[in-house]
Amino acid sequence: MLAWFDRVVAVSFAFPTALLQPLLPAPLEVDTFEGLGFVTVALVWTRRLRPAGFPALFGQDFFLAGYRVFAQLRDESGRRLRGLRILRSETDRRRMVWMGNLLTRYRYRHMRVQEEDAAGATRVRTVKRDGTPSLELVFDPEDGADLPPGSPFPDWKTARRFAGPMPFTFSPETDGCVVVVEGTRTNWTPRPVTVREWRVALFDEPPFRGTTPILANAFEVEGIPYRWERGRIVKPRASS
Repeated sequence: MLAWFDRVVAVSFAFPTALLQPLLPAPLEVDTFEGLGFVTVALVWTRRLRPAGFPALFGQDFFLAGYRVFAQLRDESGRRLRGLRILRSETDRRRMVWMGNLLTRYRYRHMRVQEEDAAGATRVRTVKRDGTPSLELVFDPEDGADLPPGSPFPDWKTARRFAGPMPFTFSPETDGCVVVVEGTRTNWTPRPVTVREWRVALFDEPPFRGTTPILANAFEVEGIPYRWERGRIVKPRASS
């Protein structure tokens, strides 16, 4: 599959590793830093999504909000693969909901998307059909943006390891194997952004409810050609 990303904004939140691990079916493990795991909310303005080899005019344009856990997998050779486990996906195109749920296990839902720009900042909301908000982010790509106050990362270089994109997406199978999809891109140079406001309805649900998320990092990129390779089956390393 091929696509063009006009813009990607990714905001990561830290949680205790023990809270996130039950969200990852075996053999996946939480990818951690200093005892914390990370959930990223990614906003992706996508154009011309299509199978490789198809003309761009057959592509689908849509907005995506994806909720992902940073995860890792040890394959049977012992190599550690770093990637993402998709918890939920939201899009403004019903066709993408149908196609996404037919071809993947990324749990697509249809949302109304509201976007506005004012005083240099961008506000993005996703809203359910009944008017219930699912996501609200206000971010500002100001020059000199730094890590959020209270971030667990000591510097941007360290935070960059959890700023994406991860090369792999993991979908565990019932037989213990994992479908691994590899993504490739060029021109991926993330720039820090300042998050002014945020609300993530997912964090009001179990197992997040009652736990205070820590805003860990936020960045954006623009103008990215992206390609997903055909998924492959990976056998995990046997338990010792």
